[in-house]
Amino acid sequence: MKSLIKVFYFLAVLLIVPKPVFAMHVMEGFLPIGWAIFWWLVTIPFLIIGLKKISNLIKENSETKLLLGLSGAFTFVLSALKIPSVTGSCSHPTGVGLGTILFGPFVMSVMGTIVLLFQSLFLAHGGLTTLGANAFSMAVAGPFIAYAIFKAVQKIGLSFSIAVFLAATLGDLGTYVITSIQLALAFPSEVGGVLGSFTKFASVFAITQVPLAVIEGLITVMVMNFLMKYNVKELMLLRVLNNSQGVR
Repeated sequence: MKSLIKVFYFLAVLLIVPKPVFAMHVMEGFLPIGWAIFWWLVTIPFLIIGLKKISNLIKENSETKLLLGLSGAFTFVLSALKIPSVTGSCSHPTGVGLGTILFGPFVMSVMGTIVLLFQSLFLAHGGLTTLGANAFSMAVAGPFIAYAIFKAVQKIGLSFSIAVFLAATLGDLGTYVITSIQLALAFPSEVGGVLGSFTKFASVFAITQVPLAVIEGLITVMVMNFLMKYNVKELMLLRVLNNSQGVR
């Protein structure tokens, strides 16, 4: 698995090389200050809980540190792939599905926020004032949606791979629904208000985001299959796998 982590880190280094960009997560200064503060306040409680869970996880299962690193690298690489979509934001994979399935949504909220912080500092991808909003959509809402989908699909008895695929795909799409809501609340349309603005943002995002979400789902399944082959012990510690059925 170390070789897989090295691949993700290598791709991450390539992405850090400066280059002109004109699209990103909700960019620096784009949101009114009131909304920027609001989304920070909403996000902070999730980060506090997530930090506690990470601390407990490392104390109880130190063997999972490599998987934490892999999940962070996976999120960084995928979410740094920008495709211009609409003024003030962009479409891109989120990469949060893998870490959410492995560690749960609270842990992913911390890792996702750290990824967004580094991207805003080194890639001009997002911003510090809008970090709270970007973190809520990608690192909080996306993982919770992915986790709920993952659990629901498993509960109805579909295969593990389908559960992973749908969790990653719909978690990605859920992130952009939340982003569209954030932009609509901050910039309601003169005709149609918040709903009209939401429809506009969501429809523009959908053009690029739907195929990206499907691709992200497939990539997440591939990485998970790799982990199931070479990291059975760690997956059992995290209760992703069990002794009797192989998959919970």
